[in-house]
Amino acid sequence: MASITIRNLDDEVKTRLRVRAAGNGRSMEEEARRILRDAVRRRPSTGNLASIIRSHFGPTNGIDLELPPREPAREPPSFD
Repeated sequence: MASITIRNLDDEVKTRLRVRAAGNGRSMEEEARRILRDAVRRRPSTGNLASIIRSHFGPTNGIDLELPPREPAREPPSFD
């Protein structure tokens, strides 16, 4: 098996990885392996950006908000 060294990792990222690994009952190394394995297994989506957005926020996945009635525009201020 291959090895990898990751340099210049932010302290916060390392801390979060350690906490996540502990929460899952794994070592940091095993947690990193699983994260990388899952990340490279994901297949790119087949739809275009518009269809992806519509699938998340379209009419069947959101809420309908009532729009307030429009009012006439106010008179602009005069600086006389």
